[in-house]
Amino acid sequence: MTETSEPERSRPGRATRIGFGLFWIYVILYFGFIALVLFRPDVLSSRPFGGVNLAIASGLGLIAAALLLSVVYMVACRVVESPGGERH
Repeated sequence: MTETSEPERSRPGRATRIGFGLFWIYVILYFGFIALVLFRPDVLSSRPFGGVNLAIASGLGLIAAALLLSVVYMVACRVVESPGGERH
């Protein structure tokens, strides 16, 4: 087992950086939805998808975006090990 130096421990890892990046993408999507609720509620009452109004469709879209971003995070953070046991 090798010891890691102090600067390496304090530096955020790859998974942390990816997680924060995806978090900020979701925050932007969420605040876009909230901005529509606050400033343009008339837009959300429109029904472009048959009987479903845009508020419901965009709310479901936020849920789908959260699921998609979690899959992206899972794939991006997967640790690939070579046959020799080394991690890449």
